[in-house]
Amino acid sequence: MPPRPSRNLDRALLAAGRELFPDRGCAGMSVREVAEMAGVNLGMFHYHFKSREAFLRALMQQSYEGMFATLSLEVSRPLDTATTLRHVLRAIARFVRDNRRFLARVLADALSGEDCARDFLRDNLPRHLNLLRALIAQGQKEGLIAAVPLTQAMGVCAGSLAMPILAGGAMIDSGMLEPATARALDATLLTNEAIDQRIEMALRAISADRDAKHGARGTRREAREAPRSRSKR
Repeated sequence: MPPRPSRNLDRALLAAGRELFPDRGCAGMSVREVAEMAGVNLGMFHYHFKSREAFLRALMQQSYEGMFATLSLEVSRPLDTATTLRHVLRAIARFVRDNRRFLARVLADALSGEDCARDFLRDNLPRHLNLLRALIAQGQKEGLIAAVPLTQAMGVCAGSLAMPILAGGAMIDSGMLEPATARALDATLLTNEAIDQRIEMALRAISADRDAKHGARGTRREAREAPRSRSKR
């Protein structure tokens, strides 16, 4: 027996909501507009989601769960810590790139006090951040990552990956750049190759080897300056 058409209507509604959300946000999302775009009557919308708030929560959660499933799969694979961390950073960065307009709207709504966006971030940000924190802590335990506060190491990774995507992507998506400039910015910030380059730079920045080299240079500098200091006395 073929499945009832209504079984796919929730997916059609979520797809329509996903297209509308970056421009409408939580406050501007209209149930009627979502239903019209999906080709679904209002009765079926309420059958599947009960309320606008429940729909918004489902919309945000659907976007996140696919990415988190990928992260969980990467962590479960029998790979060394450095490779797993690299794969996890890549999955997060590509998720941010592919969903940057959606995520930028979620952040803007949360900052403006929208409960649905704030609740979503409160419930989900710790999930992937805790996973990333555990990987970095394991890397420090193995002597791969510098012995700096975990928040410092995580900030380097986030600053290297997410911020260029969100800021650069916003400039590209705004249409205010000349086409050639937009293409160049896309190539240097948003491609898989550009993301992988920044991952490698971030990992080098927090590596224990780099920290040790900086420490050795500082020791040599102090040794060179010590005779000059004594001669001045």
